[in-house]
Amino acid sequence: MKKTVWIVLGVLLLLIIMIAGSFIGVYNRLQLMDENVNAQWAQVDNQLKRRNDLIPNLVATVKGYAAHEKSLFTEIAESRAKLGGAMNKNDMKAIEQSNSDLSNALSRLLLVVERYPDLKADKQFINLQDELAGTENRLAVARKDYNESVKQINATVRTFPTSIVAAMSGIKAREYFETPEAEKKAPEVKF
Repeated sequence: MKKTVWIVLGVLLLLIIMIAGSFIGVYNRLQLMDENVNAQWAQVDNQLKRRNDLIPNLVATVKGYAAHEKSLFTEIAESRAKLGGAMNKNDMKAIEQSNSDLSNALSRLLLVVERYPDLKADKQFINLQDELAGTENRLAVARKDYNESVKQINATVRTFPTSIVAAMSGIKAREYFETPEAEKKAPEVKF
């Protein structure tokens, strides 16, 4: 009888250790995935800030050539301020909208540039435009990497039994950084 009790206790102890080990493994994997999402978001944030820092120099360069475009410069400044505020609050929807507004204003700024051939030949403007284009490319890569990490954690968090561990540890599905509908429309090209 004593031997049977010891065997049952040993089996129960082994089961408890296996379940605890499995829980710890899943918990640690979720934590690593959560940190990866945070790191990828930091890259998106970094590129958005870099673009925000380049814009005043670009606007200042264009301002000398196009002083009568004051409303556009005001709109860029306001959009840039909104994006900065949204980034400080980590409000994903507000960041997406502010980013869209700023991109639209920058597009209009580049249209203004087309009217000034001397400006298009200005070395400072060309350098700033190249830096901005490079930043936009880095931002696109950072957004893609962020969305990929969000996809991975969301898929993991929604599967059983990981969903139980995720709920217990407070890890939730994350929001994707999506392109607003206004930016998805093809631009109208006129010749």
